[in-house]
Amino acid sequence: MNSPAQRTGAASEGRRAPVLATRALSKDYGPVRVLSGVSLEFHAGEIHALLGENGAGKSTLIKMLAGVTAPSEGEILVDGAARRLRSVRDGQSHGIVALPQELSLVPTLGAAENIFLGLRRPGSRLLVDRRALDRDATALLERLGQRIPLDVPAGELSAVQQTMIALARALARDARVLILDEPTAALTEREAEQLFAVLRTLREAGTAIVYVSHRLEEVFALADTATVLLGGRHVWTRPAAQTSADDAVAAMIGRPPGQIYPQRETGEPALQRAGGPAALEVRDLRGHTLAGVSLQVPPGRVLGIGGLAGSGRSELLALIAGAQRPRGGAVLLGGQDITARRLAGRMRAGIVLVPEERRSQGLVMTHSVQDNIALANLGRFSRLGIASRSRERAAALRRAESLRIRATSIRQPVEELSGGNQQKVVLAKYLERSPRVLLLDEPTRGIDVGTKAEIYQLVRRLAAEGVAVLVVSSEIPELLGVADEIAVLHEGRLAGLVPAATATEESVLHLCYRKSA
Repeated sequence: MNSPAQRTGAASEGRRAPVLATRALSKDYGPVRVLSGVSLEFHAGEIHALLGENGAGKSTLIKMLAGVTAPSEGEILVDGAARRLRSVRDGQSHGIVALPQELSLVPTLGAAENIFLGLRRPGSRLLVDRRALDRDATALLERLGQRIPLDVPAGELSAVQQTMIALARALARDARVLILDEPTAALTEREAEQLFAVLRTLREAGTAIVYVSHRLEEVFALADTATVLLGGRHVWTRPAAQTSADDAVAAMIGRPPGQIYPQRETGEPALQRAGGPAALEVRDLRGHTLAGVSLQVPPGRVLGIGGLAGSGRSELLALIAGAQRPRGGAVLLGGQDITARRLAGRMRAGIVLVPEERRSQGLVMTHSVQDNIALANLGRFSRLGIASRSRERAAALRRAESLRIRATSIRQPVEELSGGNQQKVVLAKYLERSPRVLLLDEPTRGIDVGTKAEIYQLVRRLAAEGVAVLVVSSEIPELLGVADEIAVLHEGRLAGLVPAATATEESVLHLCYRKSA
């Protein structure tokens, strides 16, 4: 694999006019200007990363590039000529194809039908030449190095297979510019590497790729060029080889990257020094993957849970929360055995789980901020079985202010909020229960750096108040930055327990691949 320096050098030699460019592009929504005077160039055979917090203008920019929405001012140029892109079809006619974070595949149709949906195919007006359809779909997938069964509905395929189908659909539309919005959000590490290999192949074939991601490590392993947006304005565009993740973070949030992670407390928590019971204890806990894990978490401590995909990280939290029945072992809360209690009983006792999939498991997307916060707390907001809307409103306003939830009002549907603000609503819903143990499963996945920093501060503040916090994360730097200790799982067993202050990425990764401590 070429290094960033090699990639940049190759890209800059004999660089031609950009295949796609913007000139002083701006967008207003009513009196609010969300993008202001942005001028950028996207070149054939390059991967160009767009970086910025939620609200920085990335989504607005790529919607205008794809023809989803029209600019208020400025121009979009294709091969140097100004073009008015009035629709997605207009964009596709110029070879500009966007893959949104939520892939728009029809789950009941197979790969071939999804690839060519909306395109004229060989055959009569009423009948499609099925053999030709399958042949052409297979050829497109082979260009991506993929062999995907054509007779399986897309909804039954893996996340990476669905992404490959969407990429093949882009090729079927002769994509010269490919826009990817958080393409690895639902992928495992291995699946993401598979996607990266395909993107490098497309780059070598001359495709211009616009890449949006909050995962800076993958951005700097993949991109040739990086652009930072802040508050709807262009901060800088640089060759990826001539900058760093720390530089990007500082530009994205307007402060040094060292301020992202809060300072952790030193020494043992007072309750533990006094000989009090652990807030949470699991003894020989077993599930489908988990094969006998024992841990203790004192009040006021943050335990990070690391490990490779499939190691049992999420299952551990589900077993502790009561969302999954254990095959053996015990769960103790404050020294009391609560193994027999189910999810609702453990929530009442003080254990809450913030799930990994916030959109499908943590929120009712069409309901308001207020309604979502109230849903997990109906008993607290009711008198004689009648819900008090005034109490719901007061709680929602209080949590929205304390967590800095950015919404037009607490009546705004959560589907209209950014990913980071949706996550804050999930946290608000469960924090209203005043938990003793807080379980966080990938709490910062798919959210911007600034919101990540706010969540890290919240975790440390809750710990300072005596809450025991368990955090599952696929990002080792995140575990090192926010946790007091890190428990690493491997194939369902505890591979090691290390202090976060003295651990390194290498030492944690080493434990991820070994079978015992």
